[in-house]
Amino acid sequence: MSTTTTTLAYRIGDSDAECRYPVIIGTENPLVIGRAFRWHRNWLVSALWADGGESERNLHRPAKGDKGVDMAAAFLAEQYAAGAITAVPLAEALAQSPLPVGPVPLLHPRMAVKERNDRNINGALKAFAGLAEHHWRAYGGFPGSDNPWFVGCELCGWTGPKYWSHLRGRNGNPPSITRHLGACVSEDVIRERIAAYRQQ
Repeated sequence: MSTTTTTLAYRIGDSDAECRYPVIIGTENPLVIGRAFRWHRNWLVSALWADGGESERNLHRPAKGDKGVDMAAAFLAEQYAAGAITAVPLAEALAQSPLPVGPVPLLHPRMAVKERNDRNINGALKAFAGLAEHHWRAYGGFPGSDNPWFVGCELCGWTGPKYWSHLRGRNGNPPSITRHLGACVSEDVIRERIAAYRQQ
């Protein structure tokens, strides 16, 4: 979790299953003023706007060297301070986005209909097969190689956003044996459970 100060103090919470980061204000009674997320290099925000209900706004790409999540969070903080956003209690916001149970769709719903072609379907099938081979679980449909995908490590239980472009490995090599931030099982256990690492 990170903390920044602008017109009001806020912090960026952990990603939900849609890879959206809640922007939170307050400590005793924390409120979510909106969510920030990345899609095809653009950063978007979702919030309850005072002038028209919940909707998304595209903030496009951050300036070179800036982090998109910080840009989006600062925008939400400024809009909330100006009275343009209605906040939601943190507990209510978290309850609105639980991890899915059971099968997930093949393709992420944000994949436009025109994008739902054989290339995307074949890419999704390959990605799900790769996740299974490396003991990952997807919590949503395939979003493409360079969009965040909320997954779970089946070896230790960690969950969070990853990119298929990082999980698939390169040039015939498996992905990094360091699976994610934070503790996971030992490299010996990974090699025992995942055949692709046994030759390393």
